[in-house]
Amino acid sequence: MGNMLKGKVAIVTGSGQGIGRAIAIGLAQEGAKVVTNNRKKGSTGSQMLTADQVKKLEKKKREFWEKETAAISGDAETTAETIKKNGGEAVPFFGDIADFKVAEELIKTAVKTYGKIDILVNIAGGFGFSPFEKMTEELFDKVTRTKPKGYFNTMRHAVPYMIEQKWGRIINATSRAWQGDTIKHAEYCAANAGVVGLTKAVAIEMWKHNITCNCISPFARTRSAYDLDAYPSTVAKEDIPFVNKDMVFGENFINFTPTPDYAAPFVVYLASDAAAKISGSIFGVGGNTVSMYSESTLSHNITKLENKPWTFEEISQQAPRGLFAGYKAPAEFPFG
Repeated sequence: MGNMLKGKVAIVTGSGQGIGRAIAIGLAQEGAKVVTNNRKKGSTGSQMLTADQVKKLEKKKREFWEKETAAISGDAETTAETIKKNGGEAVPFFGDIADFKVAEELIKTAVKTYGKIDILVNIAGGFGFSPFEKMTEELFDKVTRTKPKGYFNTMRHAVPYMIEQKWGRIINATSRAWQGDTIKHAEYCAANAGVVGLTKAVAIEMWKHNITCNCISPFARTRSAYDLDAYPSTVAKEDIPFVNKDMVFGENFINFTPTPDYAAPFVVYLASDAAAKISGSIFGVGGNTVSMYSESTLSHNITKLENKPWTFEEISQQAPRGLFAGYKAPAEFPFG
């Protein structure tokens, strides 16, 4: 056990399994007392695959999927028990952070149990596939009610305590999908873009209170990774959720994907005193690589010096050689 976070109290949402579980254990290993959380007792199961789809998997693939996902299944209670077996302190809380009152009870659980709340790590999230032109309101609401709505809920209830004690650390999970994606899940992209905007806004407001707020965009071998690996094998080619239908993962995709425990050390760092001046930033975390996203800035412009609106003819003449010099459409070349 370390002591980088000795005396601190942390909440980790979505910590029943995967990245959230690894982070909760990592915080506890550095001395934090942890409130673990997921929606309900027992594994939440697959968000992508139905029982019928699992049956469609080729026998070897199905056995691998069932074995691997069973091994990583868990909930807030099993994570808390692991922390306690390792010599740490933890208490589980079951409830959906998308509910404003439930989120309030989660924060109050930390305060009632351990006297305060210092660190809030939001990892909980939802997922789904759909071509945008066929997307239902239900799918959009299902995914965005956790991100960013649920993150707003937990942050809103935690921040007053942090302001009072003049110390706080908030770390929110986003995804590279906040920039758009090559997978057909616009609702997920919107959810994660919302997390980025929310994080940056709160970081600016809370700077004067010694409260930092940052995002991590993790890449790890989670339940969703196993599901995404299996999903294309269960649907017709026209229903494969990738924009490019030929984009199917190879056999070793899972083996080359880092395990969730690689994400924990950097979150511990962001939650510590060492990161007191780091706030409002987005970090990619995958394996032993940590990257920082650049800030969006205006890169090209055209200006008409005459105090009159542009005409169509003028725009047509000036934009190609000024505003769009060297331009590549992000829609055609996503992620460069």
